[in-house]
Amino acid sequence: MDAQKLEDKLTCAICLELYLEPVTLPCGHNFCGDCIRDWWGCRDKACPECREHFPDGAELRRNVALTGVLELMRAGPAPAPDPDPAPALGPDPAPAPGSGPGARCLRHGQPLELFCRTEGRCVCSACTVNECRLHERALLDTERREREAQLRAMLEVTQQQATEAESQLKELQEQSSQVQSSACTLASVVSSKFSCLLQALEMRRTLALTDIEVAKTQALTQAQDEERRLRGHLEALAHYDRRVRDLLEQLDDQTFLQESQLLAPPGPLGPLAPLQWDEEQQLAGVESLSRLYGLLLDEGSHPRAPAEAADLGPVDYRNLTFDPDSANCHLYLSQQGQQVKHRHKPRDLAGPRSFQLWQVQCAQSFRNGRHYWEVRTSNHSVTLGVAYPELSRHKQGPHTDNIGRGPSSWGLCVQEDRAQAWHNGEARRLPGVSGRLLGMDLDLASGRLTFYSLEPKAQPLHTFHAIFTQPLYPVFWLLEGRTLTLCHRPEAKLPPGLQEEAAGPS
Repeated sequence: MDAQKLEDKLTCAICLELYLEPVTLPCGHNFCGDCIRDWWGCRDKACPECREHFPDGAELRRNVALTGVLELMRAGPAPAPDPDPAPALGPDPAPAPGSGPGARCLRHGQPLELFCRTEGRCVCSACTVNECRLHERALLDTERREREAQLRAMLEVTQQQATEAESQLKELQEQSSQVQSSACTLASVVSSKFSCLLQALEMRRTLALTDIEVAKTQALTQAQDEERRLRGHLEALAHYDRRVRDLLEQLDDQTFLQESQLLAPPGPLGPLAPLQWDEEQQLAGVESLSRLYGLLLDEGSHPRAPAEAADLGPVDYRNLTFDPDSANCHLYLSQQGQQVKHRHKPRDLAGPRSFQLWQVQCAQSFRNGRHYWEVRTSNHSVTLGVAYPELSRHKQGPHTDNIGRGPSSWGLCVQEDRAQAWHNGEARRLPGVSGRLLGMDLDLASGRLTFYSLEPKAQPLHTFHAIFTQPLYPVFWLLEGRTLTLCHRPEAKLPPGLQEEAAGPS
């Protein structure tokens, strides 16, 4: 009887077997290590016996003392054999508690016929009267059938997931292979393009250096010819000087008079011929490389907004004015050509140079250097940009403006909820512009045109990269009722040498 009680104390309440690697919970109850981990794997972390909850970080500690007791119990001496074993009569002995189909309840000694779903363990009929009276219960075979059905359904789901995972893995491997193949192809294409570019650059370099060497040889040859001419003249002068000195020392008057008549000085020297050497002409052939260099360095880079427009300096800031001859008949200029307003009533007949579209361009144009100006708009639905002189004055297509619709202009269209960058008929959608103060930075040396929004803070909107081959005029379009003002600064002025360049057509 004492052995039976000891075995009851050493039995796990989950598997109803002797403890295997027992662990102790913070509440003091003991369970098999694997049993309590499986229990917590599908339920909250609570003790199966007292229902005390534990935090997620609760640790399971091995019960060393209980493990030692179990080892002694399992290693105990086997019972001595009966010298006169009696033949077995009657039915087979009952199986040990908690083993096989005939397992019995360790608390009541009755067969385990039911399953307590609340506690998740097998119970006897006595347990249903006492501990599990209010719990949800089911027959063992009924519970088993339901659990088997659930496991089969889960097995089908996991098999489907495995099939789907294998399919996705195969697709991923194919995509990875395609990426590798595409990357190799692109690398080959890029390498080929750069190789061609390097070859072309090397050829241009060789030709440019050859031209410089030829021009240098010609200039130095001319210099040598001039040097020989000058040295010959110096020798002639020295010879004439010696003869004159000798003649002045002649004592015989007759000899002096006869030889002085024959003595003639060398002819005039003449001006020095300038050498045929022009540095600008030698660099003219590689001027486009500077633009290419700037374009390659700026490609893909994000434009930087100036902290303040004054950072560009007074040399870069341009005070622009509108060209009245280019203004559409619905556009009225004021403030000495600094402001334009679109009105419904036309002012007069259009001139030969005026836009048939609702557009106007500035009187100034730029061929080189860097230039910055600012514009304030009264509302949205305006377009600002730059264009070559060849920009058509006539309406072409369904659009009400032609800024950025072709290859000869670049524009920023500001609408109510968004902005669009236009060039060569292609548009790139941009975020909306919150403020009405806009800036334009035109750097012709590097081939870059950047639009800025300056309210409430300065931020770049879009940058165009191009090789500008003609003068660029600032040009604008505005909807009816809109007003556009060119912002002026008192200290702004053109740098020396650009006064004529930025002047409007006469």
